[in-house]
Amino acid sequence: MISSFKTGLQRRGILFAAAALMMAPWLSPVSAQAATVEEVKAKGKIVVGIQGDNAPWGFVNSSGVQDGFDADIAKLFAKELGVEVEFAPLAVANRIPALVTGKVDILFATMAMTEERAKSIQYSKPYAGNTISLYGPKDKKMAEIGDLAGLEIGVPKSSSQDKAVTTAVGDTATVRRFDDDAASIQALLSGQVQAVGGNQFYLDRLEAASAGTYERKIDFLTTFNGVGTRLGEKDWNETVNAFLDKIMANGEHAKVYAKWMKVDVPKFPESIPNIPFTIN
Repeated sequence: MISSFKTGLQRRGILFAAAALMMAPWLSPVSAQAATVEEVKAKGKIVVGIQGDNAPWGFVNSSGVQDGFDADIAKLFAKELGVEVEFAPLAVANRIPALVTGKVDILFATMAMTEERAKSIQYSKPYAGNTISLYGPKDKKMAEIGDLAGLEIGVPKSSSQDKAVTTAVGDTATVRRFDDDAASIQALLSGQVQAVGGNQFYLDRLEAASAGTYERKIDFLTTFNGVGTRLGEKDWNETVNAFLDKIMANGEHAKVYAKWMKVDVPKFPESIPNIPFTIN
C-alpha cells in the first residue's frame, strides 16, 4: 500500500510539473489532480473530456445536455465502472492539455489517432472511423488540389482536418484555423473562406444551414478514433480496452454506432504504425 501510495504521489508530481509548463490560460493546474481508476471508483464520478459542438460525435443538445456518439459510449463506460459521469466540453486544441493536467480523467473526444498525439497521450484500441474531406460550394470546381490555388480553406485548429488539409494543399491554398468545427463551418457560410476541411458529417450540418449549396469535393484520408488516457497509466489503458472489447462483443457498440453514424461499424486495424494501443 505504501509503495502504491508513493508511486501515485510521484506520478501526480510529474503531471503537475507538466501542467505548469503548458501554461494554458483557461486551466488551473493546482486545482486539478490526476486520479487512478480505483480513485475514480471510490469517488463515484468520472470526468470525461468531450467535444461540445461537433455533432454527432459530441454536442450539447437543445435541452442543454451533452449528447452524441462519444457521450453514449462514455455513459456505457461510466456504467461499467459503476460511477456517475460528468462531461467537460472542450475545444479541439484544449483536449490534450485538459487530460495531461488532470482536469479530466479521460477523453472520449473524437480523438483521431496520429503519431504526433501519441507522443502526448495514450490511445486505446480504435472504436470509431472518420473520413476527412474538403467541402465547398457546388458551383465551384474543386476536383483536385490544383483547383484550390489561391483559395482560403477553413479548419478547426489542431484537429485531424487541420493536419490532413495542410499536408494535402501545401502552398497551393491558404489554411485558416478556427477554434472549433462550428466556427470553421460558420466561416464558410459567411464567406470568410471558400471551402472547409471537415469530417464525414459536415455535409449534414451545411445542408441544415443552407440546403443544396455545398457538396463533398475531395476525400483526403480515413482516420480512426481512440479513447485518450495519460501516458504510462496502465490501469486506465487496460480498463478502457477491456471495456471496448466487451461492448464490441455484446453488440452495445454496434447499436450506438447505428444510432449516430447511420452506417455499419468499420473494420478496425489491429495496429497502426507508431501508435501503440496498449502499455507493455
